[in-house]
Amino acid sequence: MKKNEILNKWLWKWHFIAGLISLPFILILSVTGIIYLFKAEYEQPRQKHIKEVVAQGTPISFQEQWEIANKNTTKKPNSMVIPTAPTEASEFISGRFGGKTSLFVNPYTGNVTGQVIPKTSLMFKVRKLHGELLLGKFGTKIIELIASWMVVLIITGLYVWWPGKGWKLKGFFIPRINIDRRTLFRDIHAITGFWFSILLLMTLAGGLPWTDVFGSNFKQIQKITNTGYPSSWQGKQLQSQLQSEPLSLDQMVVTANALALSGDVMVHFPKGPKGVFSVSNINPSDLESQKMFHFDQYTGKQVVENTWDDVGILMRGRMWFMAFHQGEFGLWNWVLMLCVAIALTIMSISAIISYILRKRKGNWGVPKVPTSFKVGYGIVSLLIIVSIIFPLFGVSLLLIIGFEYFRKRSAKKM
Repeated sequence: MKKNEILNKWLWKWHFIAGLISLPFILILSVTGIIYLFKAEYEQPRQKHIKEVVAQGTPISFQEQWEIANKNTTKKPNSMVIPTAPTEASEFISGRFGGKTSLFVNPYTGNVTGQVIPKTSLMFKVRKLHGELLLGKFGTKIIELIASWMVVLIITGLYVWWPGKGWKLKGFFIPRINIDRRTLFRDIHAITGFWFSILLLMTLAGGLPWTDVFGSNFKQIQKITNTGYPSSWQGKQLQSQLQSEPLSLDQMVVTANALALSGDVMVHFPKGPKGVFSVSNINPSDLESQKMFHFDQYTGKQVVENTWDDVGILMRGRMWFMAFHQGEFGLWNWVLMLCVAIALTIMSISAIISYILRKRKGNWGVPKVPTSFKVGYGIVSLLIIVSIIFPLFGVSLLLIIGFEYFRKRSAKKM
């Protein structure tokens, strides 16, 4: 591929500047990503005494367990995870998302074995550091800005590194060790980036829906195009026909088990006397198997059934990339995400070392671009499109352009 050398220098300059600003944050993202992938391995032995019980005799009814859970929580449980083994404690969940709390009841003795409060755990803090730098909404916007620039860094990096001529095939695999250390670390950065570029973009696609600005815009597009969850999925507008006595939780568990759903199966409790029982399954490794059923709380009659086919294409894509991002499709996905996170760490460290070896005292080492170079309409159009997709990138780009303009103007006056 024959490259425009001046354009190459201009892209290299902005790849360099963006990387210099983003690298410390990217390093935090990659390291915390590695740690969070071991969440299950870290938490399982620490929660074993809460989640596991000794099977002894006949278990008490789920209705009685629900009443016990009600008495031992400040906030009433809104759902229960159906145990799949006799040695599992029954899990009653209160709240949602960051405010979620799980209380576990021994089904044989009726004793509360303990509570799991995710927001007080070490891994929750790691996730918060990964997603918002422990700075709340402001930190989330910083991460979104860095993620937006990472997309640009990957694309510009591919163009800048792609050989114009005179390269051999081994240049795509083996860094040059016989020139100097700066070239070695630059090649490690570039070659790793080349081979992991697609996976990095897929990983970013899984993380961006969690962000504030891009994520909110994405949800709005889903709403406008009707490509999210169907309105009946949560069952908020559904009602039961009032009768004298509602079904017991045990009866609903029998109904739920008859559905033979895969993954973790949950029974969601009615909200008030007119609410409905809902049954859903969580199975990230097989998203297409996920379903949601709603039942009249008095008669047990099925009101609505939703399958994965009822979910809009944008939501399905979003959930797929989010599950991929977290390595939830099985061992292969987990190992792949671990490799991506390690590769990103290697890329970041090698880029920092390469920069230190390049930098001269009293000079930031920013690549020079001929003053005669003018950005073409194609590049401008592309930047506008990227700015619309990633608004925070667009804002930062305007600030950079403004800074450059006033810097050059001040230099001319001097």
